[in-house]
Amino acid sequence: MSERAQDPITLAPPSVIAVLGGGITGLSTTFHLTRKFPNARILLLEKSPRLGGWMQSKRVQFGIPGGDVGTAILETGPRSLRPNSSALLELINLLGLQSQLITTSEESPAAKNRFLYMADNQKPGLTAIPSNALGFLRSQLALTVIPAVLREPFRKKNRPSGAEHDESLDSLMSRRFGNEFARILGSSLVHGIYAADARKLSVKTALPPLWMAENRGNGSIIRGVVKSRKTEYPLVKETYDTGGLETFLKNVSVFSFKDGIQMLPDAITKVLETNPNVDIRTSVKVTKLLPSTKCIEISTPHETITASHVVTTTPPPSLEPLLTSPLPHLTSNPYSSVTVISFVFAARPEVLHPPGFGYLIPRPKNGYESDINPEGILGVVFDSCSLGDQDRPLGQFTKLTMMVGGPYTPRLPTLEDKDTLTKVLLTALERHLGRRLPRPAFVQISYQKDCIPTLTTGHLTRMAELREALSGSPWNSRMEVVGAGIGGVSVGDCVVQGRNAGNAWQEQDVPDRT
Repeated sequence: MSERAQDPITLAPPSVIAVLGGGITGLSTTFHLTRKFPNARILLLEKSPRLGGWMQSKRVQFGIPGGDVGTAILETGPRSLRPNSSALLELINLLGLQSQLITTSEESPAAKNRFLYMADNQKPGLTAIPSNALGFLRSQLALTVIPAVLREPFRKKNRPSGAEHDESLDSLMSRRFGNEFARILGSSLVHGIYAADARKLSVKTALPPLWMAENRGNGSIIRGVVKSRKTEYPLVKETYDTGGLETFLKNVSVFSFKDGIQMLPDAITKVLETNPNVDIRTSVKVTKLLPSTKCIEISTPHETITASHVVTTTPPPSLEPLLTSPLPHLTSNPYSSVTVISFVFAARPEVLHPPGFGYLIPRPKNGYESDINPEGILGVVFDSCSLGDQDRPLGQFTKLTMMVGGPYTPRLPTLEDKDTLTKVLLTALERHLGRRLPRPAFVQISYQKDCIPTLTTGHLTRMAELREALSGSPWNSRMEVVGAGIGGVSVGDCVVQGRNAGNAWQEQDVPDRT
C-alpha cells in the first residue's frame, strides 16, 4: 500500500488563510474570503507600507489666474473604470460607494472622440478616429481602414498551422486586415491598455472576441461579427448583488470616484479593518513558501506563519524565488514599465486640445528603436474632458496625463532632472497638439516599474498547466495564484479573480480517495 493510501489527505475547509499582496486583487480576495469563510482567520501580507497597489490618487493644489487656488486629483495608475464588470459593480455596491461615483456619458465628447498622433508623418496635429462608417469615408485613415475591412470577408482562411491555439494580436490583424492596419490601429490599442508590443500579446487572452469571431466566421472576422453569437457558449448566468448599478451606469462610458480611484481600495481596507478575523500587516516581506500535506509555512524576516491555505496575488516573477517547490510558467510573461506624467495648465481645456478622451501613438514603421518618437510616448489622456468633475474650480484649468515607455527605450533626461525632462516632454506635446502651450501650473512625474504584464502567446495554456501543478503534490490545492499576470490586467479582471479565489475550497471537506 502506498504512503498516500495509508495516510489520506483530508482537504478540510480553510482555518487560516494567508493572502499575499495588498493591491486591488489581494484586497478583493480578502474581502470575498471573509464572506465565504466567516470563521476562518485571514492574514493579508503586503511588503510595502501602503495598500492599494498601483491604484494611487493624490489631490494637489496650484495657483490659477486671479490669485485663486485650484485642486485636482492626479492618478499614477488606473484613472477610470468601465461598467462592464459585474464583479466590480457588485463590489462597489457592497462597499456603499454609489454616492461617490462620477461618470462620463456615452454621448460625451470624451466617449466619442479619440485620436491618433501619426508620428511617422512628422506633421503637427492629431488624426481623429471616426466613431462610425461614414466618418471613415472622410478620415485620413480611410486608405488604410476601408480597403482592409472591405477585403477581409473575401480573404481565404489563413490561420497558420502553428497558430491553431493562439497567436499574437498583431499576427491576427495583419493576416486578416493587412500590416498597416495592424501597425496603426492594433499597436495603438495595445499601447493604451498594456503599454506593450502587439506582436507579443496573446490575442486569445487579450481580445478573445476577435479570435472567436474568426472561428465563427469560418476564417473571416467580419463574417463572424455579423453572424449570430447565440450558440457560442451555453448561457450560465451568475448572480451579482449590484444594487441596481448596472441600470444606473447603463449609458456610461467610464467612471471613477470623487476623490480618485484610490477610494476603491481604501473602502475595502476600511471594511476589513473592522473584521476581527482579518489581520492586515504591511511592510512584511515574504521570503519563502514551504508546502506540506497539512499546511503551508510562510517565512518572513521575523517569523514563520503557518496557514492552511494561501492565495498569492504577488506578480508571478516575484513569486518564483519564494518557492521551495517550483511551479511552471511564473516567469513566462515580461512586464512593462511606464513613466506617468501629469500636467496641469491654468487654461481651459478647449484652448489646449480638441474635446475627446485623448490620443495614442502607433508603433513607428521602422520599429521602437527608430528615431521616430524618441521620447517613447505611448499616448496622452485628456483627463479634464472625461473626469473633470473631480477638480475645482470646474472648467478653469486643463489636466493631461502622458504615458511613456513600455516597449520603447525612451531617449530622455533622467527623472532626477525633472525640469529638463518636463521641457522635453512639453515640446513633444506641443508637436502632437500643433499649438504652443503655457507653462504648467503643476507637474507630477512617477515611474511605475514592471506595472503591467504582457500576456504573451500561449498564456491560457500555460495557466492551465499552472493550475494543474497547484492541484498536485506538494501543493495539494492549498494555494491559488491570481492577479494581473494570471487572469487579466484590468481592474475588473483583478476584482473578479478576487471574487472567485477560494471557490474550490468551499467543497474541500471530503477525504482525497485517490
